Amino acid sequence: MTQGAPSTLHGRPIRAIAEFSGGWNRVGEQARFYAETVVSIGVAMRKYRVEVVRLIAQMSLGTGALAIIGGTVVIVGFLTLSAGSLIAIQGYSQLQQVGVEALAGFISAFLNVRIVGPLVAGIGLAATIGAGATAQLGAMRISEEIDALEVMGIQSIAYLASTRVVAGVVVVIPLYCVAVIMAFVSTRVGTTAVYGQSTGVYDHYFNTFLNPVDLIWSFLQALSMAIVVMLVHTYYGFNASGGPAGVGEAVGRAVRTSLVSAVFVTLFVSLAIYGQSGNLNLSG
Repeated sequence: MTQGAPSTLHGRPIRAIAEFSGGWNRVGEQARFYAETVVSIGVAMRKYRVEVVRLIAQMSLGTGALAIIGGTVVIVGFLTLSAGSLIAIQGYSQLQQVGVEALAGFISAFLNVRIVGPLVAGIGLAATIGAGATAQLGAMRISEEIDALEVMGIQSIAYLASTRVVAGVVVVIPLYCVAVIMAFVSTRVGTTAVYGQSTGVYDHYFNTFLNPVDLIWSFLQALSMAIVVMLVHTYYGFNASGGPAGVGEAVGRAVRTSLVSAVFVTLFVSLAIYGQSGNLNLSG
C-alpha cells in the first residue's frame, strides 16, 4: 500500500491533463464539423434541394398524426401562448402594486420582443426539431446508413447536416411569426379580459413602445438561435455511438448543449444590439 501511493499521486495529474486535452480535442472536432457543415450548405442547395424541401415540410408541420398535435408550429405556439399569459399575470399584478398598471402594454411590447419570444422559440426548436434531428441521425449512424451513403459517393455532411441547418433556418421564419403573434395575443387577452384593463389604454401603450426595429432584431436573434441549435443537434446525432442507448444519450447531450447555447446566443446578441443604453425611450 505504501509503495503504491507515489504512483497513484503521480497518476492523478496525468489523468487530469489527459481529460483536459481530450476536452479540447472534442471542442476542435465540433468546430471542424460546424465549419464543414456551413461550408457544405452551397452543395446541399445545389444537389439536394428535394431533401431540403422534404425536411422543411417534416420540421414545420410534422408527419402523419403528429401534424395535428405534435407539429413544431403547434408546440412553439402553445409555449409562447403560456409565456405571454405569464407576462400578463405577473406584469399587471406587479405594476398594479406601484400604481402604474396602465403600462402593461409596454411590458408586452418590451419583454415579448426582446426576451420571451426569441428564448421560448429557441427552447421549442431544441425540444422538437433539434431532438428529432439528433434521433434520426443517430439511428442512421448506428444502423450504418451514413457509412452506406458515403460508400455510394454521397457527401454525408452536406446531405444530412447542411440540409437540416437550411431547413431549420427556413422553418424558423414563419414559426417565429406565429410565436410572436401568440405572445402578443395572450398578453393582451390576459390583461384586458382577465384583469379588466381598458383595451384602449393597453393598445395605446403597446403601440407607443413597440419599436418595429426591435422586431427585426428579434428575428435576427431567432435565426441565429436556429443555426446554433441545428448545428449542435446534427453534430451529436452524426457522431452517436453505442447502439440505441447511445442515441438516447446523444439526444440528451444535444438538448442540454443547445439550451445552454440558446441562452448564450440571446445574451450576446442582445448585448451586441442594445448595448448598455438598451435603446429604450420612456418619454413621449
